Amino acid sequence: MVVRRRLVAAAVGYGRRVESRPGHLYAISDLHVRYAENREFVTGLRPSSDRDWLIVAGDVAETEELVAWTLELLAGRFHTVLWVPGNHELWSRPDRDPLRGEARYRRLVDLARGLGVVTPEDPYPVWHGPGGPVVVAPLFLLYDYTFLPPGATTQAEAMALARQSGVICTDELLLHPDPYPSREAWCHARVAQTAARLDEVPPELPTVLINHWPLVQEPTRVLRYPEFAQWCGTVRTADWHTRFRAAAVVYGHLHIPRTTWYDGVRFEEVSLGYPREWRPRPAAPKLRRILPADD
Repeated sequence: MVVRRRLVAAAVGYGRRVESRPGHLYAISDLHVRYAENREFVTGLRPSSDRDWLIVAGDVAETEELVAWTLELLAGRFHTVLWVPGNHELWSRPDRDPLRGEARYRRLVDLARGLGVVTPEDPYPVWHGPGGPVVVAPLFLLYDYTFLPPGATTQAEAMALARQSGVICTDELLLHPDPYPSREAWCHARVAQTAARLDEVPPELPTVLINHWPLVQEPTRVLRYPEFAQWCGTVRTADWHTRFRAAAVVYGHLHIPRTTWYDGVRFEEVSLGYPREWRPRPAAPKLRRILPADD
């Protein structure tokens, strides 16, 4: 089965050649395929060569069935697919699925692995195509409410502002941290585990860091509702783009696709978003090229 070949390729150690012919490393996030227009968009996605890799940076869908449909389709077309979860994949509804928190995440990892897709729990593959060699690192880090909106100096004040404005993330109802006591505790555990793994990347290799939530707070400054920033990341990763030698950082979640630069590092927000968001844009939605850098 062709997807098995991809899983073996993704599991090779640092410095071993995965890519020997020209290709591109593309990215997209927030596919939200429960919308028919978004499913049509995904159905139309095609690589530009048989050596292209694709990053899927979270928020594929809320149900495992739609996540599986999407990843299977893309894994059958792209040489290598890498996936990280967003908050929507982690939502648990008691009437549909009893699995919550870590157990739900682990089942999604098993689903993706079964399709030959690289997950945050797998060895980080090395891109040897144009712009490489680069370690491509899918991360799962969550958030801890430390991205405070203007006017707040504590988490309690930030949550009070959110309640006053009526901007409360659905995660408060559906994203459960079990067995951790809180989403913050789960986030802190993931940050510690992931930092230890990234510290093991050979220092001569740059990285592409992939996380559903932005690694720095600056991108949230343009949110229409600044109170939402507290559900968007953690200050504990504020220096990761320099600490771990990022050639690029890929994220989604904000539904504000754009390229920005911090400390000389390129940050790519690669969301598709909801049809009401992307439909009015003058340019048709497309995959973002991460490597080689898209001029």
